[in-house]
Amino acid sequence: MKVNEAPWDRIARVVAGVALVGAAATGAIGAWGWIGVLPIVTGLVGWCPAYTLLGIGTCPTRKN
Repeated sequence: MKVNEAPWDRIARVVAGVALVGAAATGAIGAWGWIGVLPIVTGLVGWCPAYTLLGIGTCPTRKN
């Protein structure tokens, strides 16, 4: 798996995921909030399968 997320993208995913899981854990938004686990995982790993399928990425390319 090749990293396809920029650092700012990874941070945003983890923050949004934690907010969703926290809201679900407190009962504020219901069971659908547990979907926040996905952005947490993709943010920690740095690879998003949807980006791969769509052929996009936010990670800057490195020049050798």
